[in-house]
Amino acid sequence: MLYSIESDALITDIPYRNKFDVYRGRLTDSQYAAICDELNRRIDEGGGEVATAGWLPGADWSGTVFDPIYEVACRHDFEESGKFFGLIVWDVMMRREEDWASGKFEKDGVPIQSRTYFRINR
Repeated sequence: MLYSIESDALITDIPYRNKFDVYRGRLTDSQYAAICDELNRRIDEGGGEVATAGWLPGADWSGTVFDPIYEVACRHDFEESGKFFGLIVWDVMMRREEDWASGKFEKDGVPIQSRTYFRINR
């Protein structure tokens, strides 16, 4: 489950839903499931307490389960593939059993470009 820090409310939908649905519709169910499974694995292997979306996939998606995001879903659009990836992470975090919250933060005084998710106790 995913909670809003600002409103202390459960988040039940993905932002930019129309765009998400277009890109998601270009992936097969097996491609999407593989992406979600890999994200869950990386979140769990990373300790399962904090996950920054942009740091999860690595810089080069070639030959990985993330490659269809760029190649197929976003039709080689680098910027859109990053945004869609962020929405996929949002979707994955909403469906996890643990309670999570999300926000935009800085590291060493520099804004992190993607959202950071962290476990909360509710």
